[in-house]
Amino acid sequence: MRTETGSRGPTVVRRPIARMRGGLAAAGALTVMAAMACSADGSEPDERENSADVSQTGRGDVPTEKRDDLETVFDEAGVEGTFVLHDAHNGTSTVVGSDLARERSVPGPTFELVNSLVALETGEVADVDEEVEHGGSGGATSLREALPGSEVAVQRELAERMGSQDLHTWVDRFDYGNRAMDDENGDGQDWLEGPLEISPLEQTVFLAGLARAELPVQAEHQQALHEVVLREQDQGRSLYATEGWNAETDRSPGWWVGWIEGQESLHTFALRLEDGGQEQMELREPLGRELLAELDVLPA
Repeated sequence: MRTETGSRGPTVVRRPIARMRGGLAAAGALTVMAAMACSADGSEPDERENSADVSQTGRGDVPTEKRDDLETVFDEAGVEGTFVLHDAHNGTSTVVGSDLARERSVPGPTFELVNSLVALETGEVADVDEEVEHGGSGGATSLREALPGSEVAVQRELAERMGSQDLHTWVDRFDYGNRAMDDENGDGQDWLEGPLEISPLEQTVFLAGLARAELPVQAEHQQALHEVVLREQDQGRSLYATEGWNAETDRSPGWWVGWIEGQESLHTFALRLEDGGQEQMELREPLGRELLAELDVLPA
């Protein structure tokens, strides 16, 4: 094990996580005021140039501790993957499979967290119980029903309604991954096939803002998502999680992301398996739980 700091993306400057701690809400509020964010009152966001970082490697200025010994979890399962556990209180991360932790890939259905927040904030849906008409087999599904199973059809419908340009504004505001959206195409599908990408380290920092309800949207919308993605509560700990994998796309990574809130602790996590079939993707949550247990944030 060793501790390292620094970024592989020298062209990008990111404010240190220590400064973000307890300050995301204030920073987010300033951003919203400066950009005149659209909200549920029906106002439109001002158009502004997006400062996308199109480099392949994500920013990684969070202090990290490598746990090479835990890579056997992936090896024994016969999969290639990485796992990041971020302590939201002290701003440090523990990394398993460090070579992949800063590499970006499409967020896939985990983008539902961003997509749903924007839909709630802009009034595209009134609340998590409003049914969304979509082209999937169900016909109409609420966010409360769709998020636990990461139903792509619902999120695709919402993204198409909002379009890439509006989503572009919001991913920039959230400092989400490389913030790259194809405004010319405008179908809002960039989270499934690119160019939008995010690294596991960046996922955990974004999730820390959401877990604290400090993203630059109304706190009640963030708290509504907390309720929807709550998986279990046991022994004074609450597990919030969602997953993502697009079976329709070749070489799509599989994600399991979320956070664990204890009485005096908050850890966010992101597990990513590299492209594989259905059998491998079914291992995401079991492997994630095994690593969380090894790192003493969930009971074995």
